[in-house]
Amino acid sequence: MTNEVKMNHPIQPLVSAVIPTRNRASVVTRAVRSVLEQTFWRLEVVVVVDGPDPATAKALQQIDDPRLRVLILPNSIGGAAARNAGVAMAEGEWIAFLDDDDQWLPRKIELQVEAANRSTARFPIIACSVIAHTPHGEFVHPRRFPQPAEPLSEYILVRNSPGFGEGLIQTSGIFTSRELLKQVPFRADLRKHQDWDWLLRVGNLEGVEVQFVTEPMAIWYHSKTQKSVSNTHDWQYSLNWIKENRSLVTRRAYASFIMVEVGAQASAQGKWQEFLPLLWEAIRFGSPKPIDFLLCFGFWLIPRDTRRWLKGLLGEKQNLEQPLSSVES
Repeated sequence: MTNEVKMNHPIQPLVSAVIPTRNRASVVTRAVRSVLEQTFWRLEVVVVVDGPDPATAKALQQIDDPRLRVLILPNSIGGAAARNAGVAMAEGEWIAFLDDDDQWLPRKIELQVEAANRSTARFPIIACSVIAHTPHGEFVHPRRFPQPAEPLSEYILVRNSPGFGEGLIQTSGIFTSRELLKQVPFRADLRKHQDWDWLLRVGNLEGVEVQFVTEPMAIWYHSKTQKSVSNTHDWQYSLNWIKENRSLVTRRAYASFIMVEVGAQASAQGKWQEFLPLLWEAIRFGSPKPIDFLLCFGFWLIPRDTRRWLKGLLGEKQNLEQPLSSVES
């Protein structure tokens, strides 16, 4: 049984912002207020508290706005399942996700609603640029948008340059229809890669099209010290995940993910015995390009301190040594 605190809506919401949270009372209220301060007013905020959390419940009670709804789960079910619970409770036609430690800029929903209304796709997924707030400064991601006819798997999984943020669809920027999310919910059994997994599964469906609001409309607070499953160098889990989803990605995306993402995690753990098996897996079932080999060898052969020195020498402020999953939400 769940505990729902429901206010009376002044009007029927068109958009539902879904925010899963657990034990982060100090930041979730900032996220909620960034939704309530949107220029687009026909929205609601659905906060799913993932298990008993008196501090968070008390902090949310201090926000006096009829558009706020809070769902307190009796037990923790994980972030992906909590998102699904929020979607099930939502009343809006459109769903926008927001991580509890991020925030939106005031016009985000206004611009995404406009983009969705212009779209001819049955199920548009409207993403947006984000301002990545990192220990090294603030950067706007993604550094490029998808090319015409570019496979979604290559856009989100392939690196064509050493710096992070080339192609990115970040969770706090995702806006799509409630109907699509009910047809294809997030997989609750995954410990990491939930967002990539969902994008790959819906990306191959008829009527789905990813579009971008190019202006940065969300602030992504990313810290290298932030504790999360996606921060861990669990290379075997990532390898098993991409093997399971090989049918959903192109051969290039498969090879690049193994050589760069999985390889970066394995090298960080000093798993030298895995270098050749990973390389063989990428070549056997994928189609790597020269840049994939260069990046792969760079992660394995160039010490981290040297990579940092090269980064400074080249004036590159991106975090060269981080695998993608360490900054995936």
